[in-house]
Amino acid sequence: MLSSQPDRSLAKVLTDIPLQVDRAELRRNLRLKPGSHHLAELDHLIDQAEQIGKPKAMLRMVYIDKKGENWVQLDGRRLISRVLRVNLEEAQRAFIFVATAGVELDTWAKTISDLLHRFWADAIQEVALETARRALHQYLVQRFHPGLLSEMHPGSLDDWPLSAQDDLFALLGDVAGSIGVSMTESKLMVPVKSVSGIAFSTQTHFTSCQLCPRENCRARQAPFDQALFERRYGLASL
Repeated sequence: MLSSQPDRSLAKVLTDIPLQVDRAELRRNLRLKPGSHHLAELDHLIDQAEQIGKPKAMLRMVYIDKKGENWVQLDGRRLISRVLRVNLEEAQRAFIFVATAGVELDTWAKTISDLLHRFWADAIQEVALETARRALHQYLVQRFHPGLLSEMHPGSLDDWPLSAQDDLFALLGDVAGSIGVSMTESKLMVPVKSVSGIAFSTQTHFTSCQLCPRENCRARQAPFDQALFERRYGLASL
């Protein structure tokens, strides 16, 4: 629900983010042993990526106008989520963001035909995305001094589905023109190595993994806590 037009000129765009791959860490993650004949090939790809890659991020501080039972209104736009509402109980502001590995690396990776090299390029793009996220977090902390931060991401819980991307992009403004990230009809982001979300100050760290019962998830950061579901969010089940 829109009650007013947000001032999107307040969004901050971060584009001058250098990409420097920790080669030793990437080799370990890819399980390449010292002396492997693949090391030179990987280094060549990293050299290309560091020259081409331009990680980017966009963020905006928004004030919380109103709160309902299962929604919050940020700068005139209503976001529907019981979990988000509870997480923002004590907050007066929040931070909308999108971070991306960049269209440059996305285009570069698509030119690679060798399957193993494409797998490596995918891992390099993950590094670039994490680089953008770190730069965004550093800027946010230095500029706003929010204390302990937690995040929520559209689609990470049924309570806040992927369709909520529309709200975040609307609050940010011209995301595609600013950092090259667009959405498909199904609300997936392009480039794929992009992440959107809302960051907020909190007394205790929160991650959506605590409320997600999905098993065998490689991205899991914390165990599922059914008791937390019932105690804090007043939800008996998914």
